[in-house]
Amino acid sequence: METTLRDFAFVLAFAVLAILFALIAVLIPRFIAPRTVGLKTESIYECGMDPFGSAWIRYAALFYLYALIFIAFDVDVLYLFPVATSYVRGGNPEEFIALLVFVLLLVLAIAYAWGKGVFRWKYEGR
Repeated sequence: METTLRDFAFVLAFAVLAILFALIAVLIPRFIAPRTVGLKTESIYECGMDPFGSAWIRYAALFYLYALIFIAFDVDVLYLFPVATSYVRGGNPEEFIALLVFVLLLVLAIAYAWGKGVFRWKYEGR
């Protein structure tokens, strides 16, 4: 079976369109954006309201720890959705055992973190 350029014409067309759309998204704002620099253009913009206070607020490391735990378990749960759809089509027992091992590892990780006291809120504000 001989492959020709015609076989890859759609791939080439999509690649050219992707590059074209990326260039358009970069170049159009470059041409129509205002060029003035002043007090309002250099100020912080948040939801259309004038800012007050400092933008540099120190957060405790505990906040970041909770965020990392949430992201880790959120990504792990995302892997369960394709598995759930495979059971609709009729999965085999090996897939079910793999799913049980995966969920068991998640439960063990939560139990370990709980035992170490990660989920206790120890922050004492100022």
